Amino acid sequence: MSVPYEKTLEAYLCKKVKSLGGKCLKLTGEVGIPDRLVILPGGRYIFVELKREGEKPRPIQDYRLQQLMYLGCSVLIIDSLEDVRDLL
Repeated sequence: MSVPYEKTLEAYLCKKVKSLGGKCLKLTGEVGIPDRLVILPGGRYIFVELKREGEKPRPIQDYRLQQLMYLGCSVLIIDSLEDVRDLL
């Protein structure tokens, strides 16, 4: 059975964040909440929604992302390895 691309992307993100001394926390508990909270040294944090390449967030995910942005949080949608590299 092949691994879904989103899971591969998530593992890559977590590995890279950890290599920088950061944390890549899995978020659960509320429908539509972003997949990960990336916390980098120096106190920088970013909520990350991971998607398969070219895939768009569902309406509830868009709503949650907008809520976080309204509160002043950094939010990214990542759908490629290049997006991970750009983030870090």
